Amino acid sequence: MNGAHDLGGMHGCGPIDAEPESAEPVFHAAWERRVLALTVAAGWLGQWSLDMSRFARERQLPVDYLRHSYYENWLVGLEKLLVERGLLTRGELATGKPDGLAAPEIRERAITGDRVRGTLAKGSPTQMTTELKPRFKPGDRVRAINRHPVGHTREPRYVRGRSGAIHAHHGAHVYPDRSAEGSREARHLYSVRFEAAELWGESTGNSAVYVDLWEDYLELAA
Repeated sequence: MNGAHDLGGMHGCGPIDAEPESAEPVFHAAWERRVLALTVAAGWLGQWSLDMSRFARERQLPVDYLRHSYYENWLVGLEKLLVERGLLTRGELATGKPDGLAAPEIRERAITGDRVRGTLAKGSPTQMTTELKPRFKPGDRVRAINRHPVGHTREPRYVRGRSGAIHAHHGAHVYPDRSAEGSREARHLYSVRFEAAELWGESTGNSAVYVDLWEDYLELAA
């Protein structure tokens, strides 16, 4: 969807003043650590996918998304999913006290402390197998389709309608647009090289940007 979360490449948002990586802490406050842990633990209940989690954060009002910090947005998305899936009530969120019990099958899926390290190390791979043949190959000239979906997508606005070249084929991976709707489907994924001048005009010089894009986002360029 188009929203405040998709600010990449936009003018007028002010300078980027990122902390140098050598000076930036992993967490800026103890509560951020807890939000990350809660999000990972709740995701293990199997009630939503990673893309559904991302879409929950994106479904905020733009003014709320922009005023929240990074982990505040994570917390808003987590609370939304917990309520929508019936795992918490709004009353429980307001009081901090449980007023009911999750279904037994949900409790059985809860991850315990002794399993955390192994679970995180294993991860959740997104690569899939498919009988679909890739439509593109390295060197092909392609255009990012100018589409404006109302659901979740990983096609940034600043590349839509712009032409580039296939740099590499990553194989088939989980297609995020359908994953956010609860369906795990495979689509071919490519690294696409865009000239900076193609994206932002001649004044940007001779640099290039590489963007990973799923096949459904692309068409052959004339």
